[in-house]
Amino acid sequence: MQDILDVIMEAENAADPAARLRSLADVPVPASYQGMVVREDETAMFDGLATRDKDPRKALHLQEVPTPELGPGEALIAVMASAVNYNTVWTSIFEPLSTFGFLKRYGRLSALTKRHDLPYHVVGSDAAGVVLRTGVGVTKWQAGDQVVAHCLNVELEDAAGHDDTMLDPQQRIWGFETNFGGLAQLAIVKANQLMPKPAHLTWEEAASPGLVNSTAYRQLVSHHGANMKQGDVVLIWGASGGLGSYATQMALNGGAIPVCVVSSPEKAEICRRMGADLVIDRAAEGYKFWSDEHTQDPAEWKRFGARIRELTGGEDPDIVFEHPGRETFGASVYVAKKGGTIVTCASTSGYEHQYDNRYLWMSLKRIVGSHFANYREAWEANRLVDLGRVHPTLSKVFPLEQTGQAAYEVHRNTHQGKVGVLCLAPAEGLGVRDQEKRARHLPAINRFRGV
Repeated sequence: MQDILDVIMEAENAADPAARLRSLADVPVPASYQGMVVREDETAMFDGLATRDKDPRKALHLQEVPTPELGPGEALIAVMASAVNYNTVWTSIFEPLSTFGFLKRYGRLSALTKRHDLPYHVVGSDAAGVVLRTGVGVTKWQAGDQVVAHCLNVELEDAAGHDDTMLDPQQRIWGFETNFGGLAQLAIVKANQLMPKPAHLTWEEAASPGLVNSTAYRQLVSHHGANMKQGDVVLIWGASGGLGSYATQMALNGGAIPVCVVSSPEKAEICRRMGADLVIDRAAEGYKFWSDEHTQDPAEWKRFGARIRELTGGEDPDIVFEHPGRETFGASVYVAKKGGTIVTCASTSGYEHQYDNRYLWMSLKRIVGSHFANYREAWEANRLVDLGRVHPTLSKVFPLEQTGQAAYEVHRNTHQGKVGVLCLAPAEGLGVRDQEKRARHLPAINRFRGV
């Protein structure tokens, strides 16, 4: 592994970094690497505990794993940096179910996919790094390419996937429903997961948008999601967080009017630094949408809706950007304008949503389900980062061996923006290839890095 890292580090100061990185084609691939894993024999370790009490630090282990065989259409990448997403938390607390069931089902597809069915799961759905090898049939990428990976793993053997790959019956989230993910020194991806690394970003900055940026793009901007237009009022839950911070930027960048919902003065300030003027601190204003575990409080929905109209000059949200789920969904359906859209992904506060259907059907509202993004959407979202229209929202960076702590902070919602992880990169601040472009965007990068 050291030989690979030496070449990548030499490229930092080389006159022609790309040429130096091309020499990785001649560096032997190690037989094993270090990856952050959960183990199948520990899936019952949190049985009987409440979700909040399940500790990712106890389930995530850094261990040496064999380098898998490279299949057709795949690429092996040296991972310089990765990031923690909420799916990493779910994997690490074995909730709502163990991911080993995903790996077993994937392993039954073919002799090649059987590689994924192992007693350990190398996790992680973000990565920035360098291509080391490509499999048979790969023509767009080669050793030495500096890349970021998006997390859609799809077989594309079914007609259903060729209009929108997210509808392919064999669509999976890499590093969550497949093995050999990005929280490791090496990772296996399909070639159609690769995108060019924005040259003005460090490795850790480039790794952090991936999953959440693409998810926000499809959910909010794409015609498969809310199809946001200029002037739309967009209510964004968790607007300073890993997903919401990208939705906030896209709303501002697309001429919409974000109403940012946060849970602290510090998070409210983050939204204002991003350029959002309309912010609701739900904790400070004391919104409690559930009067007890089983009963919602419509009076609180109405109070929340009145606060939104107060901020917007009397307008209700055209779009509600939903991801907390159970805790907020009733309020989201209520406050959306007549004919408006509630677009939902994830359910970090619970999967069983309850709402009063009168406010949906009688007001002609729509609920749209949205899940990650297809390759085109991910590419367009990455292009916005490359253009400096959307910036990484990276608040903290951990070394690979402390991924458990990083996941713990995401689980307990003590983080802001994205939490990064250094994999092969020995320090922060490396990987910038276009200093002039970075200088142009540095004020914004620093402002967003401050989350």
